[in-house]
Amino acid sequence: MAVAVLLVLGVVAAWSVLIPGVSAWENVIAAVIGSLRLTGPVAAAFAAWVAVRRRRGARRRPQSAWQAVRAPLAIAVVVAAPFTATALIMAVRTVLTEQAGLLLPSGLVMGVAGLTLYVALGWVTGWLLPWTITPVFAGLGCYGLFTWLARGQTWTDRLTPATREPYDVFRGLSSTAFTDQSLWLLGVSTALLLGWAALVTRQALALAGALLAVLAAGTGMARLLSQPATVSAQRVVYSCQEWPITVCVHPGMRTGLPELGSAFVKIASRLAGTPGEFSRLEQRPRSDAAAPASGAIPIHVDDLSTGFADAAADEFVEGLARQCDGSPAAGYRDIVIAWLRGKPLPGGPLPEHQYAAAWFSGLTEAQRREWLRLNYADFAACRLRGDLFGGQAVQAAQPFQTARPAQPFRPFQPAQPVQDGEASPLVPREQLAAPEQPGRVRRAGHSGRMTAPRRQVGQENGMSRHEECAARGADGGTRQARPAHHE
Repeated sequence: MAVAVLLVLGVVAAWSVLIPGVSAWENVIAAVIGSLRLTGPVAAAFAAWVAVRRRRGARRRPQSAWQAVRAPLAIAVVVAAPFTATALIMAVRTVLTEQAGLLLPSGLVMGVAGLTLYVALGWVTGWLLPWTITPVFAGLGCYGLFTWLARGQTWTDRLTPATREPYDVFRGLSSTAFTDQSLWLLGVSTALLLGWAALVTRQALALAGALLAVLAAGTGMARLLSQPATVSAQRVVYSCQEWPITVCVHPGMRTGLPELGSAFVKIASRLAGTPGEFSRLEQRPRSDAAAPASGAIPIHVDDLSTGFADAAADEFVEGLARQCDGSPAAGYRDIVIAWLRGKPLPGGPLPEHQYAAAWFSGLTEAQRREWLRLNYADFAACRLRGDLFGGQAVQAAQPFQTARPAQPFRPFQPAQPVQDGEASPLVPREQLAAPEQPGRVRRAGHSGRMTAPRRQVGQENGMSRHEECAARGADGGTRQARPAHHE
């Protein structure tokens, strides 16, 4: 039962530690060792449970150290079987696909040594505290102790049966570090078991063996603490794709090349001719501060989970221009960023941002690229402003108003007396000289004033009142008067 539980927990835990999409032997080793975070406390609880039962049922003391340590060693072999099965399952999956890197047997040995330490801690705890609840305390205590050490100082995580997290495919795993770590873990486990055996059997030989184990553990710890951060033993040879643009990644991530090329090809075309143009993408670790070669840009891809290419493209485009810290230029920066990523242009919180987005969306693709080429320095330095997007947004945001065309001003001229034979300035000379027609009679009830419709027409034609009267007089002279009716 315990073997089946440990096997299921080991496979589930190892699968959760695997970096998605990375086809490398180092990834498998790190996943198998990472499964100890769950299987180790369960192994400690199982060893404590057996120790409690053995302590309650023991009628006499063991006569030798070998008789004392035989039971905990058998438990270590039992819990090592599920660990080995988990490693084989992961290895079969790895062999079926083309993998990069090398298999490190020292990593598997370190995993077995870590399980032995969990068993030793659980056995000693269960023997010294033969209570029913001791196995639960042993499992939870081991989990809390090693979790605290792994998250503590830089040197404490080297003392735990685990790899450094997060695992970096470029940094790799060190075989030397695994060897020193195995020496430390086996030394501590042996010292615990032989020390307990010396206490139970009262044999000096067991105590001497425990002291030698402490010396070995101290040697392994000293070697671990004297080593620098683990680095890859061999130089990474990139796997590249030359079309549509050159993209180079870690060989364990070569399956993501097509998606990365598709995500960056449009960005490369839009940045052509600007200081940000590039012709080659290189995957780099985040800790690498070395400058790339000319025409190449570094990108960061942690794994090949869903959306990894879009995440890498977003991170790259965001790094083209510095953050604007809430200034109005941030809205203009977001417009350019969205266009580079092929996303809908944001309207922004301010009216000028909305106008700028509408103006920028009205440009053709060639015009946008030319605009970016001319204003790339302002974009990178977060100095974009409204006049670079078609003018001041405040003026454009005002509603359009239609107004009548202004009429020319006509100053009022008072009427002047007209001498005989002199033409009026408002009435043509021919009309003054024309004799009155005998048949013209003023219509009854007509005052001679111009009606409202005619006055309106005259005003719309730009005529003054005197000109209207003159026109009315000229018009009336051509009409025929109606005959008067007498009672």
